Amino acid sequence: MSGPFVRTAISIVIVLSLGIGALCVGTDGFLALTAEQARRLAVARAPRPLPPVTLEDQNGRSFRLADYHGKKLLVDFIYTRCRTICGVLSADFQRLAGLTRAANTSGAELLSISFDPDADTPAALKAYAGRYVVDGKVWRFARIEDRAALGEMLRAFDVVVIRDPFGDFQHNAAIYLVDENGRLVHIFGYDELEQAAEAAMTRR
Repeated sequence: MSGPFVRTAISIVIVLSLGIGALCVGTDGFLALTAEQARRLAVARAPRPLPPVTLEDQNGRSFRLADYHGKKLLVDFIYTRCRTICGVLSADFQRLAGLTRAANTSGAELLSISFDPDADTPAALKAYAGRYVVDGKVWRFARIEDRAALGEMLRAFDVVVIRDPFGDFQHNAAIYLVDENGRLVHIFGYDELEQAAEAAMTRR
């Protein structure tokens, strides 16, 4: 085997080793191969406290996430004019609300937060909630009117919202579990309804 060939082979092995090492570090030991998986792992390993932001529900009542202290809470982020994934999330929450009532548990409630407070007034939220026969007890809809506070909440949940040229929004979609101490502890895909329900209704 000639000298140049050996040097080339060694160089390739070194480059591949460095690349694999970087991939291992960047994906948390190959556990997270996407940004979405990485943020799920980060939250599961280090539950995240949430900001003391004031929300307004579909009945015009102000509240904070701290009001749910002692209960588990499932959260999603939507806007009522959405014609795509928000409807899927809301249908999921409708099923979750039914499961929660059927389980007769007080430890799991649902909250849908709009990131479009200008359009999603309490009246708009109430009309949207009416599509899903929401009683405002197990499942509430809310907005955060203060823009700075809204941004703080979106960052805490790692929600990315981008307004498109047509006035709609592009955004990531997930179901978020907040524990009894008000910490974000788990992120589920919108297609992981059963897992979200089980985690929310499991008593510790």
